[in-house]
Amino acid sequence: MPNWKDVIAFAKSGNAKPERRVEKSPEEWRRQLSPQQFQVTRQAGTERPFSSAMCSLFEPGRYACVCCGTLLFDATHKFESGTGWPSFSAPLADNVIAYHVDQSHGMVRVETTCSTCDAHLGHVFPDGPPPSGLRYCMNALALEKVQKS
Repeated sequence: MPNWKDVIAFAKSGNAKPERRVEKSPEEWRRQLSPQQFQVTRQAGTERPFSSAMCSLFEPGRYACVCCGTLLFDATHKFESGTGWPSFSAPLADNVIAYHVDQSHGMVRVETTCSTCDAHLGHVFPDGPPPSGLRYCMNALALEKVQKS
């Protein structure tokens, strides 16, 4: 389970290698995704806070990347952060999330992307619950709830 020090090291020095890669043209992504999903995942957009019922969904299961289907999070690591976006304390594996320093909007943050297809997922912050202390603040439009496997 990564901690904030690990996240910063990944963002500055390189990420863990994913198990596979999925690469498509922008046109292929547009055909596969809704306009809102495309804007969030392929253009690093952000959905409005509290715009998804996924924030209050805590049933068992897993969450996959809406673009490539890579399993990213388990519901056991999901928590109510009060931010208006689904929040998790840890990914399923160290190599499913990639971290990037994001200096947009006049601040410094750590962006999270799917390591398999580079879809923008959201950001990670060091104010989450133990044991990781991390809050993966994700766009619901970037995730798809799947049954526990």
